[in-house]
Amino acid sequence: MDSQMNDITVRRSESWSRTNSVNSSRRHSSRLSFSCIPQLDDAESDSVSEAGDIGDRVVHSNRYSDSGRNPLANVAEESGFILKEVTSPLPTDAILRDGEKREDEKKISLLLDYMLYLDFQAIGGILGVLTRYGLQKLFGPGIIGATSNQSYMYLDLPCNMVGCFLMGWFGVVFKKDITDFSEHLAIGITTGFLGSLTTFSGWNQKMLELSVEGRWVFTILGLLLGLFLVAYSIIFGVETASYVKCLYMRSKVIPVSAESRRQGSFNGNIMKQHPIFLIVLLMMILGGLWCMSGVLENKEFKDGGSRAQLWLACIVGPFGVWIRWYLARLNGRGLGKSGSLKWLPFGTLIANVSAACTMAALASLKRTVKTTNCDTIVTALQFGLLGCLSTVSTYMAEFNAMRESGCNWRAYAYAMSTHLPSFLLGTLIYSVPVWCNAFD
Repeated sequence: MDSQMNDITVRRSESWSRTNSVNSSRRHSSRLSFSCIPQLDDAESDSVSEAGDIGDRVVHSNRYSDSGRNPLANVAEESGFILKEVTSPLPTDAILRDGEKREDEKKISLLLDYMLYLDFQAIGGILGVLTRYGLQKLFGPGIIGATSNQSYMYLDLPCNMVGCFLMGWFGVVFKKDITDFSEHLAIGITTGFLGSLTTFSGWNQKMLELSVEGRWVFTILGLLLGLFLVAYSIIFGVETASYVKCLYMRSKVIPVSAESRRQGSFNGNIMKQHPIFLIVLLMMILGGLWCMSGVLENKEFKDGGSRAQLWLACIVGPFGVWIRWYLARLNGRGLGKSGSLKWLPFGTLIANVSAACTMAALASLKRTVKTTNCDTIVTALQFGLLGCLSTVSTYMAEFNAMRESGCNWRAYAYAMSTHLPSFLLGTLIYSVPVWCNAFD
């Protein structure tokens, strides 16, 4: 009897040991599986969401904080030293006047810096609108015939592909080199020109128009194939630019002399050395472009047509660029005080979704008011203001940065959070009234 009880006890202990070993191995494997999931820190989350643009925060990026706190205070606190207030033997009134003068000079410098950014973006925006119009005509039914309004190869697809390819060059690989020369020029190229050359709202609206006509296969192909083509356009741009830069660096076998470095430094700081002259020059260029557009618009407006729409779009286009640049300050900030979801660029997301919804509303208005003047004004606002407010180049720069990070699933989550709300809200605003025969 005792031997039987001992056998039972031994078998139970063996079964319990096997169970415990299995459970411990499961717990160990679960810990390993969770530890293998890549986690991005806050710095990397900020970098992927700020890969495209950070808006007007760039104006303050190289300055002290707005709180007026002494930048040496943090170093002193970390080192254990105490900064004591030094009493000057000079009259306090003179010190206060000198401080107020420096503060006024700082405000003037900040204002001039801000105006430089706005001027570069506005000129780049107008050039982007003109280039987008030219590419639409080139690849459209009139010349090459590769794109049309009745196909999933929508009219803005070549513009988006070319803009994303150039974004890989000037917004990723050579961005630092351009920024070293002039940060204003870098913002003018990426945010101004390339952001206006590409348009997300036009892409979304063409898919809505295809869905209204019942061409759902073309709609799905336009969304998926369009995303694939623009995503690989920026990849191709990054790879080709990296190869060219590598060849250039290998060809520099002769060391740069001190004189050439000094001249390069001078050229790189020319924007800061002569800001007033440069602002006047840029405002003259911008004013000339606006005046030319206004004169041509006044000539073409009565007859309507694509040219009248183009010149009015050039007038309103810069305002879309400025709004998008202002919204880009939200990139990398996250939600709430805790800053959750910092990896999601809310500024670009809001710009694209809001522009897509507004374009759908204007398209509904154009179906209601069927006049030449309304068609000219509404189409110009869609092509100029909303086309510059939304962007694919910045969107793809952020998408590509997320895809190359440790958590590449965030890139596709970002794409879904951009396309899905835009298409669903656009369907409610534009497609549903058409299906209900509200405008017939």
